[in-house]
Amino acid sequence: MSRPTAHDELFVHQIPELLPATVSYDPHWRESFFFELHDPAAGGGDAVFFTMAHYPVAQRMDSLQMGRIDGAQVLGHRQRPYGDDPHTPAVPGASVEIVKPFEEIRLRADPAVCAIGLDLTFRARTQAYGLRRGTIKHGGQTIWDQCHILQSGSYHGTYTANGVARKVDGWLGQRDHSWGVRNHSRCPLWLWFQIQLEDGFLGVWHWELQDGSHIYTDGCWAPAGGGEPTPVIAFDKGDVRWVDADGKPAPYGTNGAGVAGLRGDVAFTLAGGRTIRVAAEGTFARPYEPFHRGGLNLMTVRTDDGRVGTAIYEVTGALHHRFFPECKAPEPVP
Repeated sequence: MSRPTAHDELFVHQIPELLPATVSYDPHWRESFFFELHDPAAGGGDAVFFTMAHYPVAQRMDSLQMGRIDGAQVLGHRQRPYGDDPHTPAVPGASVEIVKPFEEIRLRADPAVCAIGLDLTFRARTQAYGLRRGTIKHGGQTIWDQCHILQSGSYHGTYTANGVARKVDGWLGQRDHSWGVRNHSRCPLWLWFQIQLEDGFLGVWHWELQDGSHIYTDGCWAPAGGGEPTPVIAFDKGDVRWVDADGKPAPYGTNGAGVAGLRGDVAFTLAGGRTIRVAAEGTFARPYEPFHRGGLNLMTVRTDDGRVGTAIYEVTGALHHRFFPECKAPEPVP
């Protein structure tokens, strides 16, 4: 027998099932929050990533605390079973509190039990932008079918590592909220590029098949101060390549052992025809090996009109002719 929860009293149902049932019973279905903040000086500075996600089929909630602090890679994981509460975004030692939707969010992680302690407030500096639904199917199976929300903001408070609390006062960063199916081990390639400039953020989510065929592109330019976002209608990944510790082009190989980061130029075309070209270089803030390929890179950026800023470039996937040509996917990849 299914038991109603408090959320079942609300007008939030979209299928004729009790929450948190989903329209597709898929083990890779999840809904998640992702927060990132980074040293405004970029370079080899600190970068912190914090997640909260729930998995209806597994009936569990979990959180990752990860990043690069004082040059060292950090990764921690906390989880709990749903029990009688499948909705509250909290696990033992960590929580997300939506103080005011799309305006203010509190992030907490207890340094006594989490790899990175957090006592942070995210405050929006742009409107939230909803990406359209994206889907990849292969052999009658769903590999990716998700919706996604992007938003830039500033962070205030502290993060703690190795017993030391470090103050954050206005660091810029990104948050997103996604839900749906994502079978990471069968996704050929996705790029999540989120660029923070003084006057706004430029972001894109871009998907390709292993041969480089484009499957999906969506994103926006969102001005600081809450102005109306402008959609990204085309994206060119340009000559972005893996580089080694000396900044020279390097092959990813089978596990990225010789890779230290990324370098290259990309181009965003906005609705109305304006194209913004961005040159960037940076280093791994959180490699995904050995769990997945690629990872999150902390970048310094310069636009073709002279603006400078910072960014997180996520390059990940299972098999791709440029980024992961020598990798072996555990399952068939389209």
